[in-house]
Amino acid sequence: MAPGRKVEMMQASNGEAVEVVPVADEPESGKRREIIDGARRVFFDKGFDGASMDEIARASGVSKATIYVYFAGKVELFQALVEVDRRKSAERLFEYDPDDRDVASLLRRIGQTFMTMMVQPDHIRLLRMVIGAAEKFPAVGRTFFEIGPCQGGRRLADLFARQTALGHLAVPDCEAAAFQFFNLCQGNLVKGLLFGLDRQPTEAEIAATVDGAVRVFLAAYGTGHDG
Repeated sequence: MAPGRKVEMMQASNGEAVEVVPVADEPESGKRREIIDGARRVFFDKGFDGASMDEIARASGVSKATIYVYFAGKVELFQALVEVDRRKSAERLFEYDPDDRDVASLLRRIGQTFMTMMVQPDHIRLLRMVIGAAEKFPAVGRTFFEIGPCQGGRRLADLFARQTALGHLAVPDCEAAAFQFFNLCQGNLVKGLLFGLDRQPTEAEIAATVDGAVRVFLAAYGTGHDG
């Protein structure tokens, strides 16, 4: 135990004594990450409905009582998994210089990074799980939508606002334009995978779709002063 760390003990419903970690102070504690990693493996193998807390406990290497120290139940655990995955994806997507004068190249990099993530088999499986769970547990869908598409759209909108201020773009509604760009980049590639096409798009197909998205976007919002 780390010096000075405050720890309390509680008795679980099965009589087992478990350590209560102050989760609010340690939101990314190692134990919490282990539980989320174990849950990811079970959810991806069994699906949301098929996953049980007993299986998640075994996959995480902890007792079920310990899971309940960190999460109220399966829904909250799945929401935490979604949040962690979406934040990691955002970190990879938004690695750029917001003052880059070559707007076409900047958009192309963002679009290709975005689409490379979107067509990954695990991401498609996660999308399907969220869609399937959202009807019964709307909070799951709201969490994914807010942390994924909405947060990504707001961050891209910030970039468009910066580029508009620099005179490289002329975007009247940056948030609307951000969602337009993401939708253009997807073309029909993601929808096909969602509905069961098992052939992964090639790098060339992704690049061609993103190039088309960039051309359409700049035709609408370009100033001719970029690059």
